[in-house]
Amino acid sequence: MHLAEFNHGVLKYDWDDPRVKDFADGIALVNGIAQRSPGFVWMLGEEEMEAAQTDPDGPMGGNPRNASTLSVWEDAASLEHFVWDTVHKRFYDRKEEWYGVVDTLRLAMWWVPEGHRPTIHEAMERFRHLEAHGDSDVAFGWARLKEAQMWKTKQCGEAA
Repeated sequence: MHLAEFNHGVLKYDWDDPRVKDFADGIALVNGIAQRSPGFVWMLGEEEMEAAQTDPDGPMGGNPRNASTLSVWEDAASLEHFVWDTVHKRFYDRKEEWYGVVDTLRLAMWWVPEGHRPTIHEAMERFRHLEAHGDSDVAFGWARLKEAQMWKTKQCGEAA
């Protein structure tokens, strides 16, 4: 089994606002690091993600400030390394500038068979299930991954 992750957020400002310029300009860098990281399997492409985020009839509701990622990793250790031990952490540490204080769910993970590529519909279903029911086999956060420990000391705040 591989680990799927869906990170879903809504920016405080429009994508072309100077206050999110560092974030917008850093996406290619962060995604490139992810794609070159040990254990990386797959990521939904930028064009497909943008289309999903802005589709008013899609599962994400078409909010033009949506900012999400959907990827698959070989295991929790690989994802954990990318999130907490690469340039991604510098962007994570600045999330309040771009997203505001986050007291709602932003990350859902679940196990997928090797070779499976989740869709945005699947990701949002899992995300909403986690939001409504908490950690389960359907979807979970870092605390459900017993092998993952770095999030306990490296995240700032409770929302991942």
